[in-house]
Amino acid sequence: MSAALHSAGAGAGASETLLGARGVCKHFGGLRAVDEVSLTLERGSLHAVIGTNGAGKSTLINLLSGELSISAGTVELLGQDVTGWTQPRRARAGLGRSYQRNTIFPEFSVFENCRLSAQAHQPRPLDWLTPASACRFSTEAAQRAVEKAGLADVAGRTAGMLSHGQKRQLEIAMCLATRPQVLLLDEPLAGMGAEETERMLALLRELVPGHAIMLVEHDMDAVFRVADRITVMVNGRVIASDTPAAIRDNHEVQVAYLG
Repeated sequence: MSAALHSAGAGAGASETLLGARGVCKHFGGLRAVDEVSLTLERGSLHAVIGTNGAGKSTLINLLSGELSISAGTVELLGQDVTGWTQPRRARAGLGRSYQRNTIFPEFSVFENCRLSAQAHQPRPLDWLTPASACRFSTEAAQRAVEKAGLADVAGRTAGMLSHGQKRQLEIAMCLATRPQVLLLDEPLAGMGAEETERMLALLRELVPGHAIMLVEHDMDAVFRVADRITVMVNGRVIASDTPAAIRDNHEVQVAYLG
């Protein structure tokens, strides 16, 4: 089964597709980890992907980001066929992602984490004599990212000393420092308390207007509060893709996942 993902309330021709995939598959021997998934992610929409462990959610993110090669199908980013592109090339073209586990540099400050991300996004191989700290592009990108992620008050703090929720915010800030248009977020709420969850949901809402966001998450209360659309995966396949209200009432989803 394949399913197209569309932003809520978008009329024909009114939305801007930033990422699209058609018939995407990933096979590991006889295991079909992702099986014939087709989707579009549009600017101004947050699309959540849910499913039990092993449903194929993180594998799908890895395929879209270029960290895994696909077995079949195509991926387009900003109108370009990027099926054969590497992860760094897709990142430079406007795709950012976060991971289930923290990927920050704990010994550096919050600001330096963001500046390093911006610098890696736009390397300067012929300008090796200029100190990285003097790079106007990476410095300005880091400042914007820190402010956007709500971390300006702790910009100088060592990243390893942040709370768990702040570290998750920092990961998103590091993505923002690369100026992405598409964000693929893999369980950003994992391990958070209620107050940290609220801060993260507020951040996601602020990011939606300028980005296409795909959110993989196990916190169902948060998903139903923040998502414009929800797609449900079971055993690598999409069984439903609709508005939160329709997903909540979908009998097949209730049987397979929500209980």
